[in-house]
Amino acid sequence: MAKNIQAIRGMNDCSPTESPLWQWIENKVRNVLAGYGYSEVRMPIVESTPLFARAIGEVTDVVSKEMYTFWDNDEQLTLRPEGTAGCVRAAIERGWIYNNEQRLWYMGPMFRHERPQKGRYRQFHQAGVEIFGIPNPEIDAELIILTARLWKELGIDQHVSLQLNSIGSLEARANYRSALVKFLENYTALMNDEEKERLVKNPLRILDTKNQALQEVLNDAPRLLDYLDDDSREHFTQLCSLLDAMGIAYEVNPKLVRGLDYYNKTVFEWVTSALGSQGTVCGGGRYDGLVEQLGGHATQGVGFAMGLERLVLLVQEVNKEISLPKAVDVYVVYSGEGATLNAFQIAEQIRSELPQLRVMTHCSGGNFKKQFKRADKVEAQIALVIGESEVAEQKVVVKDLQSGAEQVTIAQADLISELTKRF
Repeated sequence: MAKNIQAIRGMNDCSPTESPLWQWIENKVRNVLAGYGYSEVRMPIVESTPLFARAIGEVTDVVSKEMYTFWDNDEQLTLRPEGTAGCVRAAIERGWIYNNEQRLWYMGPMFRHERPQKGRYRQFHQAGVEIFGIPNPEIDAELIILTARLWKELGIDQHVSLQLNSIGSLEARANYRSALVKFLENYTALMNDEEKERLVKNPLRILDTKNQALQEVLNDAPRLLDYLDDDSREHFTQLCSLLDAMGIAYEVNPKLVRGLDYYNKTVFEWVTSALGSQGTVCGGGRYDGLVEQLGGHATQGVGFAMGLERLVLLVQEVNKEISLPKAVDVYVVYSGEGATLNAFQIAEQIRSELPQLRVMTHCSGGNFKKQFKRADKVEAQIALVIGESEVAEQKVVVKDLQSGAEQVTIAQADLISELTKRF
């Protein structure tokens, strides 16, 4: 017997029982974004490898350790590990942002070769937003307000909190980096090999270390907020004032830097304590220099990304009131001469005139008992019964499978009206 082929570790299937929750969450995301006037874009999942090296930074963990990269003839390609770089590439290439503002969103799979664990996978899914051409802190505030609205829509708003910081300009970070390295060089004995490597290549990433002893030392480290340039400080002050006025609670976290090199000024994360160590639900910030860095005209940018796997886990954990739509509203059972054609005709009429209803035709043969068993299994609300007598008299039996109400027989001509009343 041939050995079964299994899914690659960290790349998961989504079963028919799981997909309704995914669809519910995805639709909530789409509806909130549409309510703010954002437009969907779709980018390839494969991009030229130098795109990510230039955008994310060659010394980041993502580029140096986690990307799925391969050669296609003489070109090196990578499965996208995040969405911002590809969206910026598309915006430059297609001319979407030349002297033009854009508010864009996307949704789809991303890929990182890291150790799979709860809420963290090698193929994972993100919804992301990218805004181009708006320098004002008002748009930073709108992104945060938008996500706060989404948490309410998903019923998780009491279980997430906002952390906020400003990492300033490139020059401000360079000055801060020097001060931080000078401070940390006194504590290399507390560092593991990875942290020592970060001290040389990307010292700001040490700020979010999980090393408890090092975290305690960092409480006395220089603060990035003290090194901000005047423009970044004013931008952050205005952002905080807007959030205060809109009633959005936040914590200024001076250790929050995000993991990618392209950020500047505002950075933020929505975090939760309900998922153990995988606490970041959504993160983003400004990247005003990225478009120019990738070859476009100087254009401000700001955005965020949220992991859908973690949203699914969080909704399952804390929103017990969620009511997902049934897979089937109307189940059509039939048997006898002429019943098959009549059942198909009725099912198609319902789909045409009441497209909001989910209609399933049995198609599997068997007696009525077997067909009703299947209707119960798919949790259908209504069964329509068509036998030889119903075909001859142009009638249909309507049976409510959930309430136990007495079934009724009506003319097929009245079926649409009857279903309209019931749904």
